[in-house]
Amino acid sequence: MQGVNTMASTTFSGPVTSTAGFVGDVTGDVVGLVQVPTYTVASAPAATGIAGSLIYVSNGAAGSAILAFSDGTNWKRSDTGGTIASS
Repeated sequence: MQGVNTMASTTFSGPVTSTAGFVGDVTGDVVGLVQVPTYTVASAPAATGIAGSLIYVSNGAAGSAILAFSDGTNWKRSDTGGTIASS
């Protein structure tokens, strides 16, 4: 497939930076911080077709910050399961 990069199973030591993001499953233990992309309710990407994805929404809990997940249709608040909203 043209334009698709595939990485074999690799073990890294030290920080890893990706400029295009990683696609695939993470297996095993994650040690250290996991940073998810930050959006506002207005700038959040469509949640369609990406169930299980995580984002940080700076105003998604009635104006307060919240971690949200895609249910395949909408971005859902991690605390209540309600759809993210700025107010």
